[in-house]
Amino acid sequence: MYGVCLRFGRSAQEAEEILQEGFIKMFSALHQYREEGSFEGWVRRIMVNTALQRYRSHSALRAIVTLDFSHELMAEEGGDLDARLSAKELLALVQELPSAYRMVFNLYVFEGYQHKEIASMLGISEGTSKSNLHDARRWLKERIASQEKIDNLKKLYL
Repeated sequence: MYGVCLRFGRSAQEAEEILQEGFIKMFSALHQYREEGSFEGWVRRIMVNTALQRYRSHSALRAIVTLDFSHELMAEEGGDLDARLSAKELLALVQELPSAYRMVFNLYVFEGYQHKEIASMLGISEGTSKSNLHDARRWLKERIASQEKIDNLKKLYL
């Protein structure tokens, strides 16, 4: 569950706070678990909802793991992102996303929600959800390309 919280938080400390809040909520609501689905799925949903509540209470929405979204990021370019970046580097990039982008990106890519559901969860329009996802992907691609240029320069001069 820490991995889920880490994707939604901006730092390890924020992820730990989300995790702690989530576990408090989970233990408080344990009597409500109906054993209709997996326990892990139930806990995951609590963690995601805790992260969303934290986001909504701490910032205004603005349009602006396994980490297995590399195929989506590189689909247009046909590149092999896995060979270029480690999971830790990808997670760091996701954490750097502006908040609105990070929330939509995580909900769509990692949690599997559709734009209509995301819009409802975040109190935004479906179009804003789509736009934020598009912008998040573009932002990540630009950061990856920028990082590759820096790495190539280091190889040349070091």
